[in-house]
Amino acid sequence: MNTLTSLHRRAFLGRASQGLGAVALASLMKPAMAAPMRGVLGTLPLPQKAKRVIWLTMAGGPSHLETFDPKPKLAEMHGKPMPESFTKGQQLAQLQGQKLMCFGPQHKFAKFGKNQIEICELFPQIGSVIDDICLIRSMTTDAINHDPAHMFMNTGSQIAGRPSMGSWITYGLGTEAADLPGFVVLTSLGKGGQNQPIAARQWSSGFLPSKYQGVQLRAKGDPVLYLTNPGGITRERQGSDVAAINALNKQHDTLVDDPEIATRIAQYEMAFQMQASVPELMDVSGEGAKTLELYGCQPGDGSFASNCLLARRLAERGTRFIQLYHKDWDHHGGVKEGVALKAQEIDRACMALITDLKQRGMLEETLIVWAGEFGRTPMSQGGSGRDHHNKAMSVWMAGAGIRGGIVHGASDDLGYAAIDKITTVHDIHATMLHQLGIKHDAFSFKFQGLDARLSGVEGAKLIKDILV
Repeated sequence: MNTLTSLHRRAFLGRASQGLGAVALASLMKPAMAAPMRGVLGTLPLPQKAKRVIWLTMAGGPSHLETFDPKPKLAEMHGKPMPESFTKGQQLAQLQGQKLMCFGPQHKFAKFGKNQIEICELFPQIGSVIDDICLIRSMTTDAINHDPAHMFMNTGSQIAGRPSMGSWITYGLGTEAADLPGFVVLTSLGKGGQNQPIAARQWSSGFLPSKYQGVQLRAKGDPVLYLTNPGGITRERQGSDVAAINALNKQHDTLVDDPEIATRIAQYEMAFQMQASVPELMDVSGEGAKTLELYGCQPGDGSFASNCLLARRLAERGTRFIQLYHKDWDHHGGVKEGVALKAQEIDRACMALITDLKQRGMLEETLIVWAGEFGRTPMSQGGSGRDHHNKAMSVWMAGAGIRGGIVHGASDDLGYAAIDKITTVHDIHATMLHQLGIKHDAFSFKFQGLDARLSGVEGAKLIKDILV
């Protein structure tokens, strides 16, 4: 009989705590000594402009026509029939077969920055840092409903089961954080109350090893469930238990060589580290009144602003990919009031994140992306709202070698379709990877006999015009 299988469980645990367990416990009890998770790429093929990504997801589909894409011609045609030349034979979401009426922008636009870029006047704080921002007005996507559109934006595919972009990046580059996950997700809900669910599959690792999946931190209450030890259990006792469990897992792995066992070991170790690191991360009391005023938040309020501050703190601590979801942008009705409310919730926080990173010398190595899952129609829905729309939307990027103070591309006069320098989700992914030092068309994982890529196989192109 195999010695390992015949070994008494208690005896093995005792020996493990003295041998392998003692080594593991020593590393667990000294998080500063722990090694960050390595990526598979090693030496990068391209210069690395970005060390990390902060992706700001405006969940629900913000209207480009009330945010970043001024359309005076649409304003002139308000209340008139939408020209059939724009929409004939085109896919619509909920307006298919209905009478289509032009619906002018519901808020005025104002000019900001050295190049007098026009954005909605509801966003003066973003306007104050527009010289650090590249505004893309020619963005398109393939999906027209929320869940597949989120899936496409996050994974490059509408099919569930693909790895999210955060998983791809941590798989390739690893993380600089030893005691925090390499991929962290934070969500917030505004005052509009449209709490559309965001499924955890949006930050799944898909067919990549599961240790690369995103970890959601809750912005209010306990950031992670079961973060604290049960009563009577000390940190030393918990560390000893984790060390013993991992010693067993390592012994088993020598027999079966299962990569998911390595993931299990890493997860046990990370969970133990997070018991100390996460409370410190979430405690922003040491940030000072000026920083809290800059972001416009209160500690622990669960707001988008607080999550932006936490994103900066995660970036400082070496987290590779940080994704913030802010819900309640789905304005099928009341788009005027809805966008005004959303602007109050995100305008100052977005400015603060850019300003804070810049003041700390981190913006030049942090790529920020602001995007929804699709845009909205220039036709009205229900008289006061806009339907889902995938042919035109606006996104913006900042930091990490992105040219600031410029506008890339354009949609047509009515904001129906991108017509100049048309940009796809795959192009955004390709450009993000490029700034991280990765060649998008050479970064793949063998799955079902094919070389799967985040940027797809449909000819994604680098958006060279927006790079310094």
